This record gives sequence, C-alpha cells and structure tokens, in this order.
Amino acid sequence: MNDFFSRVRSIDAFRAVTMFLMIFVNDLDGIPNTPTWLKHAGENVDALGLADTIFPAFLFIVGLSIPFAFQNRLKRGNYKLLSRIVSRSFALIFIGFYHANMETYNEVTSLLPKPVWESLVTFSFFFIFLDYSKETSNLKRYLLQGFGVALLLVMSVLYKTSDPGHTWLHFTWWGILGLIGWSYLVCALIYYYSEGHLWIQATAWIFFMFFNIDFHFGFLDFLSGLQKYVWIAGNGAMQAFTMAGVFSSVLYMRLKASNELKLLWAALILIAIIMFNMGFIVRYFSGGISKARDTPSWVLICTGISLVMYAIFIFVVDFKHKYNWFKIIEPAGTNTFTCYIVPFLFYPMYEMSNIGYPEYLSQGTGGLIKCIIFAFVMVWLTGLLDKINIRLKI
Repeated sequence: MNDFFSRVRSIDAFRAVTMFLMIFVNDLDGIPNTPTWLKHAGENVDALGLADTIFPAFLFIVGLSIPFAFQNRLKRGNYKLLSRIVSRSFALIFIGFYHANMETYNEVTSLLPKPVWESLVTFSFFFIFLDYSKETSNLKRYLLQGFGVALLLVMSVLYKTSDPGHTWLHFTWWGILGLIGWSYLVCALIYYYSEGHLWIQATAWIFFMFFNIDFHFGFLDFLSGLQKYVWIAGNGAMQAFTMAGVFSSVLYMRLKASNELKLLWAALILIAIIMFNMGFIVRYFSGGISKARDTPSWVLICTGISLVMYAIFIFVVDFKHKYNWFKIIEPAGTNTFTCYIVPFLFYPMYEMSNIGYPEYLSQGTGGLIKCIIFAFVMVWLTGLLDKINIRLKI
C-alpha cells in the first residue's frame, strides 16, 4: 500500500464480516427452531443476541471510516467535505424513509402487489445512485438518473399504507439507513468542525453516552414532545456508537504517526473493559440490556464488543497481514451499500416467482445452513455486479 490512508484493510475486513452477519441475521429472523442466541432478543427481555450486536458494530465502523475518508479527500485536493457530508446523509435518510414505508405497504388498496412495488423502488435507487463511470457522458447519466427519479415518483404516487390515520407515504421511523444517515451527519460534522482533535471526539462520545443514560432515567422527559421529530433521530445511542468509532480511528492515526500503534491494543481493551463494567452496572437501573429500547447497558456493552473486535481485526489484518482470510466476502466490505441493497431486489423477485425450497431448509439446522448460503450468495452477487461496473455510491 503506497499510502497508509488510502485503504485501511482492518476496517474493510471488519465491515465485510459485519455486513455478512447483518444479511445472515436478517434472513434468519423468523426461521423457527434455530438458536435464540443468534437472533434479536425480545423487546421486554433482558438479554443480548448476536443480532443485537450487528447494528452497533456497523455504526461503530461508520465512525471508524470518517477520519480516514476525510484524510483521503484532503490528500486528493477535494475540499468539498461539507457538501459531501450533507448529500451522503440526505441520501441515506431518503432511502431509509422509503424502506420504512415498505413495511406498511397495503396490497389491498394499492394498484401494484407489494413485491412489484418494492422491486421497482429498489431499481429506481440503482438508477439514481449508480456510480457512473467517467466514460459515461453527462447526457446519458442525466437521462438514466432522470428515469430513476421518474420511476420513484410514480411508485410514490401509487403507494398506499395500512397505517391507521394515514393513506400515503409518511414518517413511521427512519429505517436502518435513515438512522445511519442521521448518525453520520451529526458525527461527521463534529469531526469536521473540530478539525479532528482527539479530546473533542472523546468529549462528544461521552456526551452521547450520558445523553442516552439521562434519557432512560427520565431526566430529559421535557423533550418528549420534540424528540420524535427533532432530536437527532433518537436518544443518543446511535451517535454514541459512531463517535466511539471516530475516537478509535483518530487514536489509531495519532499512534500510527508516532510509531506507537501497539499501544492501541492496550487502549482499546482497557476502554472496552470500562464499557463492559459500566454496562453491567447500569443494567440494573435502566431496564436491562435491550436493543429494542436502546437501553444504556446495550449501548455500553455493544460498544465494548466493537472495541474488542476492532482490536482483533487490527492485529490480524494490519499487523499479521491476513486480509486474504476475508477475500471470500471482500465485496461486503468494499461495496457495502450495494451489498445492503441487493437483498431488497432478491426478496421481491423470490416472492413473485413462487419458487419454493425443501422443507428441511425452512427451519432448524437446514434453515441455518440456508441463511449462511444466502448471505454468501448476496455477497457474491455484489462482487459480480462490481465486476460489470454496477455499484451504488452515495
């Protein structure tokens, strides 16, 4: 690697594994007779399943990527960082809004069956957010993006919801991508305006952790009327995960520059131990561990898990140079947005085809095997699309 900041392979590998697991646990949801520890814990259950740790890890990785991405753009002479932050955040929030509305699509009152509507909306995203090559003329690009916008507008007009009190597209929740978009916007702006000072990243991270704690202890009840619409799309949990990643990357860069990177392992493990201890202490005062309720114990414990995992990836990939171990799922780490969207094409097409699969694969061990294979296939399709220059970029 000619330039250290051009690609941090430990982040790519961490992202690839996390994206692969996200596809896996999403597909596993609803498969009966499979281990409960792999799935999301119930809303009112004091527990933590594997699936409950994936989204926090992904937000942590979003934070990890921010400092390095900014360094890359500055080194290439691209100083339009502020407009990039805003446009990327808006794109994620925009797509998340449609994904959230997919959940309440009403086939009874709508003109199109739900799988058809979902697949056409997803196709429109491909036309709008495709990473067009430099050889593509401006006219061709504008025509294709215009077609995507027109298709999305038509799908919007045809949309009907099953939510009581509503008939059309409306705010339900931000969706996974929307939550990522809001968190990226806030944390990227903090990093941008603070000029990357480590102590400011640490302060922001601590602020969001304590905001989440205060929210759950009721100290911020006076914001309840505004929180749903105004307060950074949540209760500080998402931003806490992302700022933890920003802090970790800034610390990485500082120690790398001073040739003391080995100290990073000790720092990350020490901070993780503090997170675990705080998480289990707070657990008894804030409703237990619950992803569904964004409890402080969930935030603290999952942050600790992400810190430990990143320390492992740094050792395996950046020091032992074992990135080839993750080559089989590399597209999930380098074309993550495309990899996330591809299943939204597959599921509707599968539903429309009426093609079934053996009963053995619908539950238990067979279902588990099916979900693992499905995750590999989605990653493989992402890699195949990349080879023919079809990748999404926001």
